[in-house]
This record gives sequence, C-alpha cells and structure tokens, in this order.
Amino acid sequence: MDFKDYYTTLGVAKTASDKEIKQAFRKLARKHHPDVNPGDKAAEAKFKEANEANEVLSDPAKRKKYDELGANWRAYENAPPGAGPFGGGWTPGTGGGGGFRTMTEEEVNEMFGGDSGESPFSDFFRTFFGGMGDEPSAGARGGRGRPKVRKGQDLEHPFELDLEDAIRGSQQRLSLRHDGHARTVDVRIPAGVTEGSRVRIAGEGGRGTGSGPSGDLYLRVQLKPHPVFEVKGRDVYTRTRVPVPTAVLGGEVDVVTPEAKTLRLKLPPGTQSGQRFRLRGHGLPAVGKPDERGDLYANVEVEIPKTLTDEERKHYEALKKAKG
Repeated sequence: MDFKDYYTTLGVAKTASDKEIKQAFRKLARKHHPDVNPGDKAAEAKFKEANEANEVLSDPAKRKKYDELGANWRAYENAPPGAGPFGGGWTPGTGGGGGFRTMTEEEVNEMFGGDSGESPFSDFFRTFFGGMGDEPSAGARGGRGRPKVRKGQDLEHPFELDLEDAIRGSQQRLSLRHDGHARTVDVRIPAGVTEGSRVRIAGEGGRGTGSGPSGDLYLRVQLKPHPVFEVKGRDVYTRTRVPVPTAVLGGEVDVVTPEAKTLRLKLPPGTQSGQRFRLRGHGLPAVGKPDERGDLYANVEVEIPKTLTDEERKHYEALKKAKG
C-alpha cells in the first residue's frame, strides 16, 4: 500500500488555507472532468485522486489526523484490529467539510459509467479514513463488512420572496413532498436575506442510508420583482418625481423607503433629471445585524407637466420671453 501525498496531488503547500485547497480542487476537477475528457482513463484517475485528496484536506478533522499521521503511517499496518493510528477507539470522521462537498463513491462510480464494485478511493484512504463516512471496509480492517451508514444528500431549491419579507423577516409555511407523501413545515426567514441567500431547513434533504440522518434542504432566495424598488445586494434604488420649479430653484421632496417610511430629501438648485441622491442606512439590513444596513438611492425624474392652468401658462410664457 502506497502513501498518498494529498498536498502534492492538489498542488498546494502543507500550510495552504481552506480557500486555497478548495480552489485547487475545483481547478483539477474541471480539468479532468469526464465531460471534458470522455473515455480518458488517465484523466479519470486524476479526477479520483483529486476527489480523494479534497475529501481529506477539506475536512478539518481528517486533515488534522492526516498531518499527525505523517511519516508514521506504516506503524498502523501492524496495529491490532479496531485500533486507530492515533490510539485505540478512534472512529473515522464523516463527510467532507470546508464548505465544498467531495463526491461520494456512488456519485463517482455513476459519473464514470456505473458501479463496477471497485471503490474509487485508494486502499490508503480506506485504511485510515474508512471510506466516505462509513465504517472501515472489511479489506481495510481485516474483519467482516458492516452496513454502510451515510448522511443523506443536501438539496437546494429556489424560493421566491417578497422584498418586504426579506427586509423584516417572516414565517413561511412550505409544502414538501418525500417519497410520495406531502407534509408542511414552518420556516423562519431571517430579516436581511438578499438575492442568492440560502436558508437551511435541517433534515429535509435526501434520505440517509443505513441509520444515517437525512440531509438538509437549502432554500435559495430569489427576490420577486417590485413595482417601485430595485435591489442590488443590500442597496435599494427608487425613482423620485420632482416638479420643474423645485428642480430649478431647489427644495425638498418626499422619498418613500422600502419600509413605507417617508423621508424628506433636500435638492440643490439646478438638479438635473437622472441625478442620484443617497440616503444612508435605509436599505436592507444585514442578517443578524439590524443596525448594519445598505443605502437607499433616489433617482431624480424631473416632472414635465402635460397640462397647464392659465396662470401657469402665463408664467411659462414670461419665462420663455426672458430666455429670449
């Protein structure tokens, strides 16, 4: 059994950050993906090696054990059954951490044409880490095989949300369907979620195998179009109609915020149509930090009257004459 240098596989230093490991894995996964290299066995092997390296180095617990193992890895080969390389009673960690999920054995096998019965993970990995969240295999421990126990797959689903609910938070009742059975769950949407935010619903993802727990469901927020406001991140944009005299001479106009508050905006003389004014702190709040808010931007639209009273016409005619 050969030692696997996972740092060399990903092309990173032993001091690499979680971000650097994630970036290196993504780069290799794209380069050696079967869609890019159909039928290429060398690329397939590289993909599996990168996947295995990421499974260890992206999981803080597995990485720590791997680093501690170091050059003493061969000592484990002669250890009695059930004894871990770091002392008796060690149980392999589960799942791939670090915020970027490694592909499971089933997913890798399916990607490369079905389950051939051969694990896509090396003997070294299965010996020291027991597979993808399972108990070590019979081949690794020398004992009898045990049923696989694995957490279910995490799922993601788009979820449309009104701007008002995004700002103040809300309680949403959702209808979920599992194995042909419908059920309802109440979900709390925190105040300040923005376009692309994810809301986790624990235990509502794919079913686990064996006695493994179910995965989680993540709602990917999509803000519904609003007739008045446009949202970019935590900043909000609106249009403010300004009468011609106010634009020319300066003055104050009302601006309504997304929370239905009315603010007074002071305009300087000579304000032009299309000018933008910022009202600090009247955008969307940050999740969990209600005092940290984006800004509200008011875009000026100078309001040209379509009809005039006789008195108004007289003044505009006088202004026309004054302008030559």
